[in-house]
Amino acid sequence: QVQVVESGGGSVQSGGSLRLSCVASGDTSNKRCMGWFRQAPGKEREGVAAINRFGTTYYADSVKGRFTISQDNAKNTLYLEMNSLKSEDTAMYYCATSITSYSGLNRSLYQYWGQGTQVTVSS
Repeated sequence: QVQVVESGGGSVQSGGSLRLSCVASGDTSNKRCMGWFRQAPGKEREGVAAINRFGTTYYADSVKGRFTISQDNAKNTLYLEMNSLKSEDTAMYYCATSITSYSGLNRSLYQYWGQGTQVTVSS
């Protein structure tokens, strides 16, 4: 079992920046990939960015060039640096861990999920 807890959400104006953090605990030795997902009201949860244990990164087209995912393996912490935020980035952001897949933004590949942290971008 892996537990993940997100933090760092908040409210920001359009064009602003936020950094999300996610701390993993428990049996983290088996984690292969960690990712950030988001869900806006009335929409499906979508993949935003992911990074595997080898450091390979994956991004949704909508955030490429604006968001950066990184990890500190020593601290079991995942980060998402979000710049040039837009109103359409407003959503609940979730951290997730996969112990079965090394790649991708397909939410079905992730087994352990956090409770989410809200990001609100006002125009």
